[in-house]
Amino acid sequence: MRLLVLGRSGQVATELARLSGEGHEIRCLGRDEADLSRPKAAMGAVRRALEAFRPEAVINAAAWTGVDAAEAQEDAARALNADAPAAIARLAAETGLPFVHISTDYVFDGAGETPFATDAATAPLGAYGRTKLLGEEDVAGAANPAGWAVLRTSWVFSAHGANFVKTMLRLGAERDALRVVADQVGGPTPAAAIAQACVSIAETLGADPRRSGIYHFSGAPDTSWAGFAHEIMARAGLDCRIEEIPSTDYPTSAPRPLNSRLDCRSTEAVFGLTRPDWRTGLDRVLTELEARP
Repeated sequence: MRLLVLGRSGQVATELARLSGEGHEIRCLGRDEADLSRPKAAMGAVRRALEAFRPEAVINAAAWTGVDAAEAQEDAARALNADAPAAIARLAAETGLPFVHISTDYVFDGAGETPFATDAATAPLGAYGRTKLLGEEDVAGAANPAGWAVLRTSWVFSAHGANFVKTMLRLGAERDALRVVADQVGGPTPAAAIAQACVSIAETLGADPRRSGIYHFSGAPDTSWAGFAHEIMARAGLDCRIEEIPSTDYPTSAPRPLNSRLDCRSTEAVFGLTRPDWRTGLDRVLTELEARP
């Protein structure tokens, strides 16, 4: 399958690029070619890429992911997380291409302990979640007859870029102990698994656009950030003690949802995608990082 991916350097975009050649031809469009922080200006470049590459589907893996920075720069976050996806969704609909867009658990308020269903009420706690929710609404509003999907995920990690695993490895090698919040619970998700899921969803939509909608995809089993940190230290062989603390002891500019559990049953039912075991994904990331000079 030929896929045009918006984004190049992010965690999921990097993993999508790696799938090229494995039965897929994937073209990643980076900021140097299409600066999605200026959506209107970027659409000319996106249109030219569509005409030249002639993909069978489009995946948006570009986003503003700075949760705390979004509080002070909400307009900039909105451009990347809402205005750009809206423009791409309209262009995909216009050209008759299925469109897959990646979103987040931050569209929910994190109340309770029950996994959030895809149709649960949304109530983002901060600017990042608000802008991502706007993007979801715009993608759905494009009503693409060729098919569309919003894939909400959580706690993304990989061997690339900045993420919790790499931060824990760095700090765990420097310190004897780390204080990590234990009352935020969710599913860590390997970026590689998200990339595979996006491709699978794009393929299914190409065959049956009626499967359009909002879906959830997160790693299993659910754990806390502290639980995740314990596992990182153990599997990496680091002698760093994890001290479990409440979120109130680790204030941030943007509030985090305490409950990031996602109900992924519809994703399995419609696409046959089961929740990936994040522990297996973690082992793969550690192996890749260890192999680097």
